[in-house]
Amino acid sequence: MSALSNIGRFAPSPTGPLHFGSLVSALASYLDIKKRRGQWLVRVEDIDPPREVPGASATILQQLDAHGLHWDGDVLYQSERLPDYLAALEQLAHKDLTYYCTCNRQRMQTLGGIYDGHCRDLQLADKDSAIRLNVGDTDRGHQQFTDLIMGDYQQSLRTEVGDFALRRRDGLFSYQLAVVVDDHYQGITHIVRGSDLLDSTPRQLYLQQCLGYQRPEYMHLPVALNTDGQKLSKQNHAAALAPGNEAHNLYTALVWLQQQPPAELAYLSVSEILGWGITNWAISKIPSTMGMSAPDRF
Repeated sequence: MSALSNIGRFAPSPTGPLHFGSLVSALASYLDIKKRRGQWLVRVEDIDPPREVPGASATILQQLDAHGLHWDGDVLYQSERLPDYLAALEQLAHKDLTYYCTCNRQRMQTLGGIYDGHCRDLQLADKDSAIRLNVGDTDRGHQQFTDLIMGDYQQSLRTEVGDFALRRRDGLFSYQLAVVVDDHYQGITHIVRGSDLLDSTPRQLYLQQCLGYQRPEYMHLPVALNTDGQKLSKQNHAAALAPGNEAHNLYTALVWLQQQPPAELAYLSVSEILGWGITNWAISKIPSTMGMSAPDRF
């Protein structure tokens, strides 16, 4: 979609307003791609209506704008991309890589999260069925990559995941499918996100391989943890970013990312803080740990 060689993105789900943890991901992805003189896109991942909060998309965009995190081009909404996900499923079906599955949640729980291929050879119909991607009985699904923060990472999809769903039984498309199709569509070259998604990456790499897509570079940040050691999230009642504190929020995020901003930067404007952040962005300073405690006030 763009002639620029470097394209990054921030892809929030509209399940509530941004909190400190989501600001860290947005800021890091913005600084990283701007340091590379690239383009920063925003994509709203709104394909799971039961989890979405009315008005959250608009709130998130307002918060990004207030923090000076101005995106390039138009916002992409996944809810407008359903025909493209269906086309990708059809492409995989033509390669005999998918099958219908009627296993319910109770059966999945007995498997410990690793699907055993029960429905693979049953030739089931589409009605009331999920669609799964066949990772095979061999280790063709073994994936490995080098994360820019976490280092070398590998996973056997066959033994650690099993055939995974691309469309749920209720007809909703999976995150794994949608994110891969949209990253390809938008020409994303650099993905910066939380370490809670690290173990999803091999599934996405395999899907990229099956669909003939190019592989982006990945950088998984430590996630911000609350006082109970849980990831800051809407489900864990993380506090929304308060309006009017944008410069403080950005400075605090830079400190948390261990970018070592000078103390005087805390008293400057949003644009000055971001300018310093782009110039001095250093991936090497970010710890290769899965999580770190959030600042007290967050």
